[in-house]
Amino acid sequence: MHAPLTRRRLIQAGAAALWAEELWANEGRAATRDLSGVTLRIGVFRGMDGTIMPGTGLANFPYKVAYGEFNAGNLITQAISAGALDLGGCSEIPLVFAAAAGFNIRIVAVMQGPTVNQAVLVPKGSTARSIADLRGRRVGYIRATTAHYFLIKMLAQHGMSFADIQPVALGMSAGLTAMKAGALDAWATYGYAIATLETDAGARVLQDARGILSGNYLVGATPQKLGDPAFRAAVADYIERLGKAYAILDADKPRWARLVAPVIGVPEPIALAYLQEEDQPYILRAIRPADISSAQDVADTFVKAGLLPPDASVSGYFSDALSPLLVSS
Repeated sequence: MHAPLTRRRLIQAGAAALWAEELWANEGRAATRDLSGVTLRIGVFRGMDGTIMPGTGLANFPYKVAYGEFNAGNLITQAISAGALDLGGCSEIPLVFAAAAGFNIRIVAVMQGPTVNQAVLVPKGSTARSIADLRGRRVGYIRATTAHYFLIKMLAQHGMSFADIQPVALGMSAGLTAMKAGALDAWATYGYAIATLETDAGARVLQDARGILSGNYLVGATPQKLGDPAFRAAVADYIERLGKAYAILDADKPRWARLVAPVIGVPEPIALAYLQEEDQPYILRAIRPADISSAQDVADTFVKAGLLPPDASVSGYFSDALSPLLVSS
């Protein structure tokens, strides 16, 4: 079913188009510097950068790009900190754990995105009708990710905490297996795992994270290379290209579904329905003060839950090194 063309969606579409025009007007900027000696090792999720960049004709980079596929943002932050990646995306949640652990990473840009592709799923035949019905049940979640955070928040909406359920920390692959095998009563997860389980196992969404998550997804980079002008120029160019790719596909969801469906292994109509349910488009931009405050609010939630130290702070992990190079601010 197509999403209604509301005033809000018209405004969003117009903003995305305007933003894309600004990028196209500045397309030649990276070409003023020789970037052929730069290689960007980028952590990505299946069906995202590595699919949509070539799918929109934007993979003609003036530098080298090597993609590594990950299924959780916390793994990307670990890889950046370990020096195995130069760039990668995560939500606010992996960042707050990375900051508490003293990881070697800096956030250089923000991608605003949808929040409805984050949800608690229950298996086919479940009698649960709300999060309150999960009391005493086995509930899986992906530690140090958005799933961890929104599960805490959803439980709190019903006067509950992790003490009221049987929490089971599982990675993406293990969670998918456990849900298909009937080993979990619910699973807090995200991305195309939702469509996969709905399609393959008849799972259903018990509650999505609309109104809980900020929609901020963070672009992290290795701080050791941020002092290199060529590296900064290449990263800024990559971010602008990625933003352009999303703007193109947001205006043509059927094309987007055709691109990603075979990659994520779900039927094209399911992928299209999933994309049409998004509550806001993906837009990449420079960091704003409100982004730091939002991430700190997330950290404070984990502090209150006893999962981070009382002095957990994220402000030192944001860098404005790329802000002058990014068109959208």
